[in-house]
Amino acid sequence: MLNSPIWLAVRIAAAVTLVVSTFGYAITGNHSDVLMGAGCGIAVGVGVGLRGGSRSGLWTGILIGSIIGMAVALVAGGFSGNRWGFITPPVLALAVGLIDGLDRSALSDYREMSRETLIVAVLLTLGFFPAHVAEGILLGLRTSDEFLIASILLVFPLLLMPFAALMAGLLTHRREGWRDARPPRLLILGAAVPVALFVFLMATGTLQEVRGLSGLELILGIAFGLSLPMVAIPAAAFLLGRAATTWLQPRLQVYSRLAEYLRAMWVPIGGFAVGYLTIIILFGGFYGTLERFSPGAFAGVEAGSGITDWLSFSFFTALGQDFLTMAPSSVGARLLVGVHLIFSAGWAVVLFAAVMSSIGPKLDRIARRHLEERGD
Repeated sequence: MLNSPIWLAVRIAAAVTLVVSTFGYAITGNHSDVLMGAGCGIAVGVGVGLRGGSRSGLWTGILIGSIIGMAVALVAGGFSGNRWGFITPPVLALAVGLIDGLDRSALSDYREMSRETLIVAVLLTLGFFPAHVAEGILLGLRTSDEFLIASILLVFPLLLMPFAALMAGLLTHRREGWRDARPPRLLILGAAVPVALFVFLMATGTLQEVRGLSGLELILGIAFGLSLPMVAIPAAAFLLGRAATTWLQPRLQVYSRLAEYLRAMWVPIGGFAVGYLTIIILFGGFYGTLERFSPGAFAGVEAGSGITDWLSFSFFTALGQDFLTMAPSSVGARLLVGVHLIFSAGWAVVLFAAVMSSIGPKLDRIARRHLEERGD
């Protein structure tokens, strides 16, 4: 059950939703923008994770899905109105770059790059769909005025797929191991379709951003729209994504090794937490009792202070931090705080020594196994 594809997809989706939703609402209060980011992050993360399998797919899916989801939410939150043209090209290129950086040997010609880009485009199309529904784009299919734009938006990532694959291949063809000297003609023809469609939509005034422009202004608008949102920014996003995963991958392997150490220390860590919590609760009761029978022992105590206030004071005292509102003022209160600090520090030191002596052999075996695997 724990290794099944469904359970893997659920874990990736839950983690990506948590990361992207909190990040998105910190940027914008528009629910549609957050939904767009979460949908794309979940779709891409689950797709990448399932292809990686239960061993490495979980963390890879969470990482790539979270990056894509946060990128979509960030771009969507920064634009108002029709922002699909500014979101889809760089996000598609970023996702392909992230995947290319995971295993460069896997994408060694235009055919493989096109296949990977097509998969990402399908995933993004599915990820955008909830936001399309929320923004009423599907309703545009019923009206003749908005039918063309609505139809394009629904399949926009798929329309951009050949263009993105061609651009990614051109940015990669000098890499060692790349097999194709020239891009296939069919890919070039496919890449020309979104460019021609973009020029047509701008020339006919279908896009709101260029309505009212004519002559030189229209030509400059078309040139700007092709050079920046369609070429420059997606190319930079692809290179950034590839460089990011290339740099992160060997460093993230540390976490997979760290998980083995944490599993060995899970029980001792739980024991430490239980003991520390016991000390906090015990001295929280002592502080409240002292103030009850010796009013004024603590300065800053408000009328009606209850166990929650004393537990908070005890927690900060255990960490060696000053509480904002309460402070010991009598000799008995200062003595009690001193005893509390001694118990807290002593518990940490004694338990650490006991834990290291008991689990030391386990940690040594894990370290030797990692050294042997690295040697192989």
